[in-house]
Amino acid sequence: MHAERRAFAASPCGGVTLAVNGTEVVLRASGALHVRASNALLVADLHFEKGSAYATRGQLLPPYDTRETLARLERETAAVKPDLLVFLGDSFHDGAAEDRLAADDARRLAALASGRTLLWIVGNHDADGPRALPGEIAAEMTLETLILRHEPQPGAQPGECAGHLHPAAKVAGRGGAVRRRCFVTDGSRVVLPAFGAYAGGLNVKDEAFRPLFATRPTAAALGSGRVHAIGWRSLVRD
Repeated sequence: MHAERRAFAASPCGGVTLAVNGTEVVLRASGALHVRASNALLVADLHFEKGSAYATRGQLLPPYDTRETLARLERETAAVKPDLLVFLGDSFHDGAAEDRLAADDARRLAALASGRTLLWIVGNHDADGPRALPGEIAAEMTLETLILRHEPQPGAQPGECAGHLHPAAKVAGRGGAVRRRCFVTDGSRVVLPAFGAYAGGLNVKDEAFRPLFATRPTAAALGSGRVHAIGWRSLVRD
C-alpha cells in the first residue's frame, strides 16, 4: 500500500486515528499514542534529567526539562484518563538520573501511577528501570495485537510500537523547510516520537529507518495542537 493512500482519520483531540496491525490507535498531537480498546497511553523516550546530565559534563542547559516533560505528561493523563500508562524506554537519560530528580518531580512522577497501572519498558539508557518509583518493569509487553518495546527490531514486526529512534519529519516549502517530531508508520508497526523536552529527533529518511518498513511509511508530524499526515514523497532529508 502506498503511504499516500493509507487510512488516517481526524480525531477530535487534533490527532489522527488509524489501525496498527488491526488495533485502532490515536496518534495524539503531544506525541503520545492512545490505544482505545485497552485505554492505554504510550509515550517514548522521556529522557528525564537530560539537562542535569549535560550539566555534569560542563554543557549548561536550563535545568527544567524534567518539569516541562512532566507537565505535558500530566496534561495528557488528565485528558485521556488512561487505565494503563506505558513508558516505552529511555524514560531516564542515564542510570543515575533517578537520583538527580528533585523531590517534587519525583512526587509528581509517582502520582502518575495513582489509580492506574504504570509500566516501565526498559531502554538502552535505563536498562534496569527505576528503583524507588512505583510501577511494573518489563522488557516488552503484548497489548491487543500490539507489541510494546523500546527499540524497533529489523524486518517484519507486525504490531510493534517502539521508540528509540526519535523520528522527525522535514518538509520543504516556499517559505523554507519545517522540521517536526513525528510518528512514522506503515499500518503494520509504528515508531513514536520522543516525548522528552530535550530529546531531539532523527530524520525519518535516515538509513536507520530503512530496515523497518517494506513499503513507504507515512510520517504523522506534530503541529500546534494537531497531527499532520505527510506522505513519503513530500519529505526531504536534512
